[in-house]
Amino acid sequence: MTGGSTSERKERHLSICVDPARYRVETRAGGAGWERLSFAHRAMPELSLAALDSGSEFLGYRLRLPLLASCMTGGSAGGGRVNRFLAAAANEARIAFGLGSFRILLRDPTWLADFQVRPLLPDVPLLANIGAVSLHEHGHAAVIDIARRLEADALVVHLNPAQELFQEGGDSSFVGLRDSLSRLFEACAMPIIVKETGFGIGPEEARALLASGAAQIDLAGAGGTNWIAVEAERLDPGPLRDAAADFDQWGYPTALLLAAVAEGGTEPSRLIASGGIRNGLDLAKALALGAGLAGTALPLLRAVESGGRDGALAFIERLAIGLRSTMLLTGSASIEALRRGILIADAGFQADVRALAAADAAAFL
Repeated sequence: MTGGSTSERKERHLSICVDPARYRVETRAGGAGWERLSFAHRAMPELSLAALDSGSEFLGYRLRLPLLASCMTGGSAGGGRVNRFLAAAANEARIAFGLGSFRILLRDPTWLADFQVRPLLPDVPLLANIGAVSLHEHGHAAVIDIARRLEADALVVHLNPAQELFQEGGDSSFVGLRDSLSRLFEACAMPIIVKETGFGIGPEEARALLASGAAQIDLAGAGGTNWIAVEAERLDPGPLRDAAADFDQWGYPTALLLAAVAEGGTEPSRLIASGGIRNGLDLAKALALGAGLAGTALPLLRAVESGGRDGALAFIERLAIGLRSTMLLTGSASIEALRRGILIADAGFQADVRALAAADAAAFL
């Protein structure tokens, strides 16, 4: 795929994702599983809103909210504009910011300006992002060099086999990724975060990646943007597009997946939860289940499309209000206090968590 065609594909992705009236790209309502959880309410919380600490530490920075503007775009005219608006909003709101894949830079460095947002982010972490298959194509040294040139605080390596299979001309071989990642962990001085792209990293895979050197895992479960559906909108009518429609419910629902991974003893500081985070309650539930940070992408992208930097800031503030209100109404003075067992799950939630863990263990053999 040429640099030009990559840019056109990225621009088309943007146009599809920001137009919900024409394109359905999100997993069905409730697909992430957040609606299966609620909080124990305190009528006398004995707290004041002003005294709450909703901040967290991430990559050596103090964030106002444990939130990541997750890796989205870059390498197209619209992508550069989105990155600049989002970076400015992330720094003002004091949340972490992730760039979209810089694969295009490994083929066409003229797009570098789209990704150079470090000057807009003096106070918060910047995450660079590349697909795992690019490690085979371009080598570890070239990937690390781009991440350094972008002045990133960490390198995100994304796993997206489902998306690639339904992308015309996409990758279809994923042999050797585990070994390639292990070698990257050894070669790269900056922290490496491994993420999925909307279908989830199972508990066994997550633990194996952490054990082999990943600094954090972004589980990126199902319930938010379905990238098979996004790619299907770009396909001509035919068997591939028809087959894509069968995968609307593919992947691990984020809430179930997060519960399964956290129950295995993984520290919150090493877990990022994304996939269907749409409001402050979702954010609070992700943190209460055991994530140290939560990520969101599509809502921020749409907020920028409708209102630029101010639109993104308004959405982030909505999440902040929802999170802090949840903290007060549960008597939780800090993020850590949210994790003291105050979530109420529906009757089948724990059974589904156990079934997910068992099936994942069998698949990982």
